[in-house]
Amino acid sequence: MKVLITGAAGQLGRALKETAPAGITIHAVDIADCDLTDGTAIAALVSNAAPDLIINAAAYTAVDKAESDEQTAHAINADAVAALVTAHRGKLVHVSTDFVFDGASSRPYRPEDTRNPLSVYGSTKAKGEDHLRGTDLLVRTSWVYTAGGANFVRTMLRLMAEKDELRVVSDQIGTPTWAPGLAKAIWGLVAANAAGAFHHSDAGVASWYDFAVAIQEEAHALGLLDRSVPIIPISSAGYPTPARRPAFSLLDCSATRELLDDGHTHWRTNLRHMLRAEKHFG
Repeated sequence: MKVLITGAAGQLGRALKETAPAGITIHAVDIADCDLTDGTAIAALVSNAAPDLIINAAAYTAVDKAESDEQTAHAINADAVAALVTAHRGKLVHVSTDFVFDGASSRPYRPEDTRNPLSVYGSTKAKGEDHLRGTDLLVRTSWVYTAGGANFVRTMLRLMAEKDELRVVSDQIGTPTWAPGLAKAIWGLVAANAAGAFHHSDAGVASWYDFAVAIQEEAHALGLLDRSVPIIPISSAGYPTPARRPAFSLLDCSATRELLDDGHTHWRTNLRHMLRAEKHFG
């Protein structure tokens, strides 16, 4: 099976290439290969690649920047999805985000729950979802990170080495997701010929503060940090940002886990995997 992967240089794109099952031929592209703000270029890409399946791992993910750059965010997160659907008769696997929800739920969000995004990023990702057909596959995820990527874990490692104290938001709740685990789940859903909406994150629950504390503890144990600094929990109000984040964006991944029997790996276990790999980038 020939699979076209967009966003191939990103965290998930790299993980999809590294975890591809036997029998998969990958045609991987990133921004240097195709301008996803250009519908004509997208049509040409799909025509030339002639894939059996497309996995759209590309996205405009600069959440705060999107508030002042809505046009570009919409072009990549929404219009490009429409162009891929128009150009490709086969299945499209589209990766979306927990930010399509408003965080007002008292339980983890199910795939069929009503969306109510709070930010331009979330809104444009929701609009991208709206272009999918019933035969396509939507996979929502949260807080993605991997070794060598641009993400919260690596930012924390840098700041922990530079600062004498960190203040981290403690009232935004969700779950970190290791990109290789997400990639394997996507390949598993593809193999199962799944269609419709599914959720995948690592197991467990965390605030950004919890995540930061775990990063420092695990990194120190592995020798990635030679000291520990105080980490102080603060409210979202104490760290204002241009884009509003959902206070609670835990995803209900039960349908995905039941279909794949994936073992329910806890986020802290995958954090250790990532940090071990991160030592090679140090």
